[in-house]
Amino acid sequence: MPISEDLSAQITELSVRYNVPIRAAITLPKGNFDPVTKPDRIGEVCMVIRRPNGRLLTASKTFYPAGIYRLLTGGIMPDEPIEAALIRETQEETGLNVEVRRFLAIIEYLVPQHGQPDPSPATPDHPAHKTAYQVFYTFAFLLDELGGTLAPLDSAEQIADFCEILPAELPTLAMALEQVQDDYDTEIRGRWRNWGMFRAIVHRVVYAALSDEAD
Repeated sequence: MPISEDLSAQITELSVRYNVPIRAAITLPKGNFDPVTKPDRIGEVCMVIRRPNGRLLTASKTFYPAGIYRLLTGGIMPDEPIEAALIRETQEETGLNVEVRRFLAIIEYLVPQHGQPDPSPATPDHPAHKTAYQVFYTFAFLLDELGGTLAPLDSAEQIADFCEILPAELPTLAMALEQVQDDYDTEIRGRWRNWGMFRAIVHRVVYAALSDEAD
């Protein structure tokens, strides 16, 4: 599914204000899990929150496997602007006041549809290839913390703990997510290993984007 005209216009405007993001297109392995199969959204924002000490904020949720932390993300509601979702989700999950510093990345995920055969990756523009997938997007932004008290404001987020990491630790976090146990869980309506492989991607892409900034 191509990006809508409205979404494309938002991306253009955000790129002018906050930097042209790097882009990645990833085909996920077959296997349903939230949030990529939720019918009420086409994507999410990733909040890369930089604290005053230069470290990045990560979080764990009450139902996660032990020791698993990741960058914060939040769903974009139907017809909700990307930037509005970014600020709303930051407030709900952290309670912090932030300033958007940089548009880091757009990741397009191709998600194999349930019951569809695996399409050939050699023919990505073939109509049969397109219909075998749904598309999910992650829009990642670097945010600087300005103030507030770190505490989730929305209990439905089920955040159990926060942890700060150095940007250089993002690949290590990605590896931990890729190696998560391969169990089914009703909270994500899928298998943890599939979820972990998906969640690892944004950490590697954000690391690449921040490394470009450092260069």
